[in-house]
Amino acid sequence: MLKLQGFSLSVNDNILFTNLNLNINDGEIHILMGHNGVGKSSIAKAIMGDNNYQVKGHIYYNDEDITNLNIYERSKRGIYLLNQSPIAIEGVTNAEMLRLAVTEKTNEPLNIFKFNQELENICQSLELDKSFIHREINVGCSGGERKKIELLHMWILKPSLIILDEIDSGLDVDAIKIVGNSLKKYYELYKPSIIIITHSNALLNIFDNYYVHILDNQKIVKSGDKLLALDILNKGYKELSNTFVISENNENE
Repeated sequence: MLKLQGFSLSVNDNILFTNLNLNINDGEIHILMGHNGVGKSSIAKAIMGDNNYQVKGHIYYNDEDITNLNIYERSKRGIYLLNQSPIAIEGVTNAEMLRLAVTEKTNEPLNIFKFNQELENICQSLELDKSFIHREINVGCSGGERKKIELLHMWILKPSLIILDEIDSGLDVDAIKIVGNSLKKYYELYKPSIIIITHSNALLNIFDNYYVHILDNQKIVKSGDKLLALDILNKGYKELSNTFVISENNENE
């Protein structure tokens, strides 16, 4: 599915990661954790193709080298980033954007009736008023509404690789439950690969099995399973730092 090989990342001549290797297979869930500012969100943006970042090495997606592809081309191939702070886009409605995106992705005529029905059904499952379908993207929306709109987009675009960049931040208890249930249902239905960037267990409790990677000092310093995530959340990074040993290749098999 996704492979980072000899991956080095910098922004404005500031080196974030050097020679990082990571392999994510079909249907696997990988959690990226680490101190604030370590570069977790930067990895997500680089995978998505943000040209503000300088990448050395290779990014492979379904055995294709996508290192030099732009965001549009990566999106068409099924990569989707749910941002921590989704931006507002004036003058374009959710329905307009999604109609265009689906048509571009499938190169097939769109059945408008079925499309609108699907949008309404998804809004209902997200407890999102269906008026958002024809509203400008995220304009005048609360943080929780923006996260739900991102999920609406996900359900319509049906990506095979989903990157969640602290989507649980700023959500109240009820919103986290709705978001979590929606993500779990999508995973059970489509079995995408998922990268989750988080500082809490709000989303980690949704899934049973996943890999965990701790980022520090421009490397993956420790990898493990759910127990590692629980240890970090219960004890913190400082207490466990003496157990962090930098792997030679930082690659999950």
